[in-house]
Amino acid sequence: MAPPDFGLTDPRAYRRLAAMIRAQISSGTLQRGRPVPSITHLSQEHGHARQTCSKAYRMLEREGLVARFPGLGYFVA
Repeated sequence: MAPPDFGLTDPRAYRRLAAMIRAQISSGTLQRGRPVPSITHLSQEHGHARQTCSKAYRMLEREGLVARFPGLGYFVA
């Protein structure tokens, strides 16, 4: 049986990034109340534009998985 994909094979970069973070939240690697990597860090680590990383976080925010705190960043909800 294949492991769940979570959207990791989606051709759109922001969806792949969101899927990666979603999987980390689901597995407990990223825990509730803890910060997720900054947009700058995510951008540098994965080689995507900051706008792409921001779009991934906004998608996760709409899903209720992360919360944004201006000046502090994004946290697992």
